[in-house]
Amino acid sequence: MRLAALRVIALFLTLNLALAVSAARAESPMDAVKSVVDKVISILQDPALKAPGMKKQRRDLIKQTVDRRFDYEEMAKRSLGAPWRTLSAGQRQEFVGLFGELLEASYSGKVMNYQGQKVQYLRQIMEGSDYAEVKTVILGHNDRIPINYRLMNTGQGWMVYDVEIEGVSLVSNFRSQFRRVIQESSYNGLVQRLRNRINELKATGGA
Repeated sequence: MRLAALRVIALFLTLNLALAVSAARAESPMDAVKSVVDKVISILQDPALKAPGMKKQRRDLIKQTVDRRFDYEEMAKRSLGAPWRTLSAGQRQEFVGLFGELLEASYSGKVMNYQGQKVQYLRQIMEGSDYAEVKTVILGHNDRIPINYRLMNTGQGWMVYDVEIEGVSLVSNFRSQFRRVIQESSYNGLVQRLRNRINELKATGGA
């Protein structure tokens, strides 16, 4: 009887695992984008997190949500371009960390100023089996801002590696800035400028 019970439990666990894996594989790029955007909006709309003294906790929750879906290493690599290949493992890790800090410092203040705008999920465009673009638009009172997310299929599911805001690619924009700084100075000069910029943005609340 005990052996039979163990077999039933093993079968149950195997089925549940298979279903979980199947569900993960079935997630679409649109699902991935909706999961992070809807969660961020939910955090921003939570009355408990709007209370005085909750700003840091709200910001931390948003960061945790975004971090699970954004591939900062891929974004950093694409933004830096060719110089990435010349970096050591330690330098790459440092650059990815700085890039993530720069994104957070640049955009967290703007996200925190959310005023109830609606998000429309328009469509997803598949580019082969491992790349996709999800088109959305933010609807304000008097404006309409198109935001497109570019994703790649990884071991962690669909991950965002670029964001296009009103036709401007975040990665391309950073790449042109980084290239100019390296040409004028050096890679080490770029790293120092990134540190300085992050400190400036933190001091001004991402303004």
